[in-house]
Amino acid sequence: MKPLLALSALGLLLSGCIAGPSGNPQPPQPAKTVALDRYLGRWYEAARYDMRFEKGCEGVTADYAKRPDGLIRVVNTCRQGAVDGPVKVSEGKAKVVDTATNAKLKVSFFGPFWGDYWVMDHADDYSWSIVGEGSGKYLWLLTRKPPSDLEREALTARAKALGYDVSMLRPTKQPAP
Repeated sequence: MKPLLALSALGLLLSGCIAGPSGNPQPPQPAKTVALDRYLGRWYEAARYDMRFEKGCEGVTADYAKRPDGLIRVVNTCRQGAVDGPVKVSEGKAKVVDTATNAKLKVSFFGPFWGDYWVMDHADDYSWSIVGEGSGKYLWLLTRKPPSDLEREALTARAKALGYDVSMLRPTKQPAP
């Protein structure tokens, strides 16, 4: 299997390696502490800033699980071209770099290269999450189940309130629940 550099949420970031326009030249610091045990599991991508490493991806999911070595296993899945298109999977690892909040992580999909992954905000019940990083070039809106239009709109409004250019967001098609 050929690894994709990134597909969604965790591990989708290779800050500085793939330059794109900044959707938020002054991104905020993460809004809340993250309980990692509650953050683990499956996330569905509702929308993203489109980058070449996710070109044509639909039905994007990210699965996070604890590893025996203390790191987090990251498995990103993309359906190429359509929600029922060919599956591409990329596996990586993540580590917490801000242990005071657990909201800032580093992710790697190959070698010694690590990118930032910041949980900018999340629902108290962990039903949604907004992921970015310090440059403002990357943004992912994530939900625990395939998002409804109403959920996508609410997440988009929250991202806008955080200072992100939501006109750059590309909705991700997900299979019907």
